[in-house]
Amino acid sequence: MHNCVNKLIAIQKEIQDKSNQLNNIKNRPNIVAVSKTFPLSEIMPLIDYGHTHFGENKVQEALEKWTEIKEKFNNIQLHMLGKLQTNKVKNAIPLFDYIHSLDNIKLAEKISSEQVKKNKKIKIFIQINIGNENQKSGIKKENLIDFHKICYKDLGLNIIGLMCLPPKNINDDRYFSEMLNLAKQVNISELSMGMSGDYIDAVKYGSTFLRIGSKIFGSRT
Repeated sequence: MHNCVNKLIAIQKEIQDKSNQLNNIKNRPNIVAVSKTFPLSEIMPLIDYGHTHFGENKVQEALEKWTEIKEKFNNIQLHMLGKLQTNKVKNAIPLFDYIHSLDNIKLAEKISSEQVKKNKKIKIFIQINIGNENQKSGIKKENLIDFHKICYKDLGLNIIGLMCLPPKNINDDRYFSEMLNLAKQVNISELSMGMSGDYIDAVKYGSTFLRIGSKIFGSRT
């Protein structure tokens, strides 16, 4: 069996053990295999194994890699994880099933209009700048209720959850706990949080989508 498949199976077992330990058998988070920069030769063993959730950061790279594969394997769920520019939305909507990085009204309006043109509704996460870091995207926590209302009610977007990238090298528990509370405020249940270094902590706080790249594919060159 291919190395990346063995790594995925080990991660699944680790998550299952943690969920059992927490008595949380209901929450079986989805593992989004972050395949950005990796060629299809590295990705195909996971597809052949039956894995369906994959994540990319750039629209152009995703178009080149996934257009034919998605036609062939119609159960593949493709996640846009990186910052999405408004001028790329028209190309992103047909290809992706999830967008994890909605962080401004202009982008929300563009997604809304393109969805109507393409007759396709995407599942969307609002990105929260949970550590209030200047260099990171995401809306401020205090703006969530108003932003969510505009996206959901006025623009008709299918907002399913919240996403965050916590500050590096700081205890993530505090931020994951905050995210869980924010999701309750707007009555949504999906949380995209936890990556290769902190996914077990994210499971403790109810993450439903774990974005795992290097722990599956190895380090990027």
